[in-house]
Amino acid sequence: MRKPSLAAAACAAVFATPLMAAEAPVVIKIPRLTVEASEKLARGAMESCRKQGIQIGVTVVDRSGDPMVVLRDTLAPRLTLEVSRQKAYTAVNFNAATSSMANRFTQPFSVVEGLVFSAGGVPIEAAGNIVGAVGVSGAATGEQDEACAIAGIKEIEFELESAGL
Repeated sequence: MRKPSLAAAACAAVFATPLMAAEAPVVIKIPRLTVEASEKLARGAMESCRKQGIQIGVTVVDRSGDPMVVLRDTLAPRLTLEVSRQKAYTAVNFNAATSSMANRFTQPFSVVEGLVFSAGGVPIEAAGNIVGAVGVSGAATGEQDEACAIAGIKEIEFELESAGL
């Protein structure tokens, strides 16, 4: 009697597999940040810092960490471009503001190149989904960098909240 029940169980497993596979989506919809929104955010961050007399570099990355918009104010050092990119890249990959990770590592984190754990990188969220991050560099402190990044996000806050993804 055991043999027919094992065979029946095997047949049931084989026939059930296509049904389970059919329930899984073939394509996944991934929310993306537009270049227009990225530019508005970057300009908002730069304007916020300018009001304080601070020249910055700002980078907005997509959810993969690839740059969407990169701006450097007239007098901001060239270095601000790379540091802002690394801050944005770190924020999107860890899904956290870089300021929250400043003391997380007691020694250099060298497993992945290009990570920066100083304040100034902030993830961008729309309808509960991470759609990118912004990184700012050039202010005297990381806290000032982060405040400008947050001001940039506020420029598109309504659009992010009403994204309806």
